[in-house]
Amino acid sequence: MLFKKKQAADKAVVQNAATTLFANIKFADVDNPIRSMVVTSSIPNEGKTTVTVDLARAIAASGARVLLVECDMRRRSLANELGVHGRSGLYSVLADQVALQHAVVPTAVQNMYFLDAEPGIPNPADILSSKRFKRFAHDLKSVYDYVIFDTPPVGTFVDAAIASVAVDGVVLVVRDDFTKRSEVAAAHEQLAKAGGHIIGVVLNGCEVETSEYYYAYYSKDGKRVKKNNKASAVTASAASVPQSPRGQGAPVRSVAAHQGFDRTAMPAARGQVASGKNRPR
Repeated sequence: MLFKKKQAADKAVVQNAATTLFANIKFADVDNPIRSMVVTSSIPNEGKTTVTVDLARAIAASGARVLLVECDMRRRSLANELGVHGRSGLYSVLADQVALQHAVVPTAVQNMYFLDAEPGIPNPADILSSKRFKRFAHDLKSVYDYVIFDTPPVGTFVDAAIASVAVDGVVLVVRDDFTKRSEVAAAHEQLAKAGGHIIGVVLNGCEVETSEYYYAYYSKDGKRVKKNNKASAVTASAASVPQSPRGQGAPVRSVAAHQGFDRTAMPAARGQVASGKNRPR
């Protein structure tokens, strides 16, 4: 019984975290609303796909139609995460071989849809840099309220940086106590040089209280105010910054400061991805 109660509490934390992340994205740029976005990470195994799916579920729960697009053409993982597979994918749509409505498949979540990518697509970077893809990314917003592109880690492949110029904003996922400061700073710099609009950072795998209070607060010197009950969690605020990732390099706080976020004044909402440790993807 206690285990079931903990699972229910963890699920509530996830939902609240994802909802808060969605709210932060909506208010990230009031004059130019963020409706299409790239989700990426600095390096592999930071949990970007898990964050992508949780965010999409939060958007769908609000009543908005959201499309998830698989843009990690080298290591496709969204289909397995969602448990759905389409006969056609991104390349077929871009090549005008299949109409968009025939390639997109519904998921188990109402208002959430999925466009997969075919296996073995050659030269993904060339496809993402094409005028056809940019036009495609823009046209999707006339069909769906929100579009999320799941891309490879920006520190591994250039795909995310290239795709970032075709969307309204970029969300960078950082895994707590896993990613080096220098890796996060390098990823931020690459995205900025490409011209991507970086909304902020999602801190994944951090500790969080599992109670009715789903928020962690920071003191004036930037230290987190801790409480007793904790669990492995994903930060759901696009304004959040890793507290103390391993490694050297430029301060990670500059990633959020670049967008004008102040973590000392703004609570960072966090949420549990799953019981125990979250499954990085």
